[in-house]
Amino acid sequence: MTLAHKKARPIKPGGIYPAKDLCSQCGLCDTTYIHYVKDACAFLNQQFDHLETQSHGRSRDLDNPEELYFGVHQDMMAAQKKEPIAGAQWTGIVSTLAIEMLNKGLVEGVICVQNTEEDRFGPMPVIARTPEEVLAARVNKPTLSPNLSVLDLVEQSGMKRLLAIGVGCQIQALRAVQDKIGLEKLYVLGMPCVDNVHRDGLKKFLETTSRSPDTVVHYEFMQDFNVHFRHEDGSEEKVPFFGLKTNQLKDVFAPSCLSCFDYTNALADIVVGYMGAPFGWQWIVVRNETGAEMLELIQDQIKTQPVESQGDRKPAVQQSIPAYEKGVTLPMWAAKLMGVVIEKIGPKGLEYGRFSIDSHFTRNYLHVKRKYPKKLEAHVPEFAKRIVAQYKLPDQ
Repeated sequence: MTLAHKKARPIKPGGIYPAKDLCSQCGLCDTTYIHYVKDACAFLNQQFDHLETQSHGRSRDLDNPEELYFGVHQDMMAAQKKEPIAGAQWTGIVSTLAIEMLNKGLVEGVICVQNTEEDRFGPMPVIARTPEEVLAARVNKPTLSPNLSVLDLVEQSGMKRLLAIGVGCQIQALRAVQDKIGLEKLYVLGMPCVDNVHRDGLKKFLETTSRSPDTVVHYEFMQDFNVHFRHEDGSEEKVPFFGLKTNQLKDVFAPSCLSCFDYTNALADIVVGYMGAPFGWQWIVVRNETGAEMLELIQDQIKTQPVESQGDRKPAVQQSIPAYEKGVTLPMWAAKLMGVVIEKIGPKGLEYGRFSIDSHFTRNYLHVKRKYPKKLEAHVPEFAKRIVAQYKLPDQ
C-alpha cells in the first residue's frame, strides 16, 4: 500500500472519541492531529464565524436572506456536464473538477472516498494521484466516512498542493488544522450533506425503504419529493418522502447528523450539490476567489443557467414538524398523491433548498435541545437560530 492510499479504519465503539456519541467519524482523531480536536471538532467547538472569516475573508451577512441560508458566496448557478461521466451519481461535475486540477498540476493529490472491496457503501478514504483513482471514488457513500484519516499521509508524502473533497463536519475540522499540515495551497470542494448513517443504519434504511435493498447502487433524496434509488441493472425506483416509515427510521441517522447545522458546507471554496437547482441539474455555489478559480477550469465542459426560486416552503415545513415528531407515515397511495401535488405547487429551486434546510434545522434544534440542553446555546450557530425562530416548535 502506497502513501497515496489508506483503508478507512473500522468505526470504534461509542465513547472512545472525545466527542463521544456525537462523533461524526470525520477521521481527525485517527491521526496525530487528534491533539487539536477540542478546537477543531464541529461538535466540541462550534466556530462558524471565525472559520468563515478565515476561509472567505468575512463571515456571512445574516441580514442577506440568501447568505443567511446558503452562506458566504460570490456566485450561484445550476449546471450540468455537457458530456456526463458514465457511472457518476449525477453528471460527474465533482469528478471532472478533481481530474482537471490534477491534470493541470494545480494539486498533487485529492482526498476523496473510494469504496472497500467488500462493500460498495463501505468508505475507503484515499489520496488520489491519478484521474483513474479519482473516478474510482465517484458515487456518494451515504455512511459516516473518516476522510481526514489520511492527513498524516499528506504530511509524510511531502505534497504541498492538495484538493480535499468532503462534507461539512470534515471540512470544519480540516479548516481548523490546515495551517498545521505543511501545505502551500489547500483547495476545498464541498458537498451539501444531511442525515448520514452508520453502516447498520444504512442497512435498515435500505431494507425498510427499497424494493430490492441488496441491489441499490446509490440513492438520493431529490427535489421532486421522492427518494431516487438506482439499482445494479440500471433501473430506477422512486419512493415518496411521505411514504417513508418514519416511525422505524427516526433512530437510524447518526447523532452527529441530528446535531449538525452545516447542511450547505459553509467553509468550502466551492460547493456542488443539487438542493438549489431544478430537477436533473446540479447546484454550484462559488464561495470565494479560490472557488472561482476552480470553476473556471471546467467552464467549457458544463452548461449553466441561473438559479430560480418558486413557491412558499413555510406551510409545508410547519406541518412537517409534528408529523416527524409523531412518526407519521401515509399509505403509499396517499404518499404518492401528495408527492405529485407538492411537486406541482410546492417549493422549487432555492425555495426547495430553504425548505430542506428549515425542515432539518428545526428537527436538529429540537434534538439538541432535548438530548444536549447544556450545549444548545453555544452549539447552534446564530444563522440557524434565526432560521428556526420562524417556526412554532412543540416545546414552545
